[in-house]
Amino acid sequence: MSLTLRTISREQHLAFIQTLPSASHMQVPAWADVKAEWRSENLGWFDERTGELVGAGLVLYRQLPKIKRYLAYLPEGPVINWFAPNLDEWLQPMLAHLKQQGAFSVKMGPPVIIRRWEAPSIKQGIQNPDVKRLRDIEADFIEPRAFEVADKLRRMGWQQGEDGGAGFGDVQPRYVYQVPLANRSLEEVHANFNQLWRRNIKKAEKAGVEVVQGGYQDLEEWQRLYEITAVRDHFRPRPLGYFQRMWTALNTEDPNRMRLYFARHNGVNLSAATMLIVGGHVWYSYGASDNIGREVRPSNAMQWRMLRDAYALGATVYDLRGISDSLDETDHLFGLIQFKVGTGGQAAEYLGEWDFPLNKLLHKALDIYMSRR
Repeated sequence: MSLTLRTISREQHLAFIQTLPSASHMQVPAWADVKAEWRSENLGWFDERTGELVGAGLVLYRQLPKIKRYLAYLPEGPVINWFAPNLDEWLQPMLAHLKQQGAFSVKMGPPVIIRRWEAPSIKQGIQNPDVKRLRDIEADFIEPRAFEVADKLRRMGWQQGEDGGAGFGDVQPRYVYQVPLANRSLEEVHANFNQLWRRNIKKAEKAGVEVVQGGYQDLEEWQRLYEITAVRDHFRPRPLGYFQRMWTALNTEDPNRMRLYFARHNGVNLSAATMLIVGGHVWYSYGASDNIGREVRPSNAMQWRMLRDAYALGATVYDLRGISDSLDETDHLFGLIQFKVGTGGQAAEYLGEWDFPLNKLLHKALDIYMSRR
């Protein structure tokens, strides 16, 4: 297939995404409005023979301090045929185009899964004192074509991004936790939860925890719970304006792109979460909870409701997003993987983010600048 690449309209980009079983929520045109501090461009790959649009990418450009050169970032993209034998014919025109646009470095995240581990394997790993990381456990599924993609990228001069790499902070998780829903009944999904999860869901039901959907007007209440979480878990919260912008941008593009959930007990909201939907892929994206009311297990009740709603939408996967690959019980992120493993699903490892320095000097300067921040 001979390919040409050019800038496309948002409408063309969205129409292409809508023909796919799924794509990352960071590759829909509206994500550019969420990331308003970046300049953006929609790229399209066309089959020269038929003129058909066969790939698309959302590029975010961030300007370097003081000079008119940019980092070009395609989070969890571009949306192309990653297993094509002629991968360089997809990526070389993109690099040439981005260089023309003033980019000194390109960062992308191929949406390619390389390995998967089922929950029982992870549980065994956690119990084994010699196992420190997910990678120490034999994977239940390996995608051989993913290794070929990595080899091709290296040969083209792409470099495996470090955690943090040349990005401006927005680095996507390499390891995620997913509950597959395709060809399974809800009963099977529930039966796959561990005993603690099933017990906690029952406990929440008995206590009368109710899970409700909220709207734009409830984002201030979301923010209250989210800021409590930020203090407890020692991270810097995003401002309310970010979530308001996210809601408006995503739901203007598709009225069912973003949802907000609350778990409440006796009229008091105890936990909340945002959910994102693109085709058959549903993400639990942000979560928040109060320091009170944990004994009625609001978070388990809320996840179970979100999972059921994802299933009702016909989703093929419910994605609990990032985990650390550390299985060390003293690691501060260990609780996160423990919570997610309880859903029965599987851990998945993506190819990770890759950098292409178009200007080695500026790329290096940015690395130094970022490491000092």
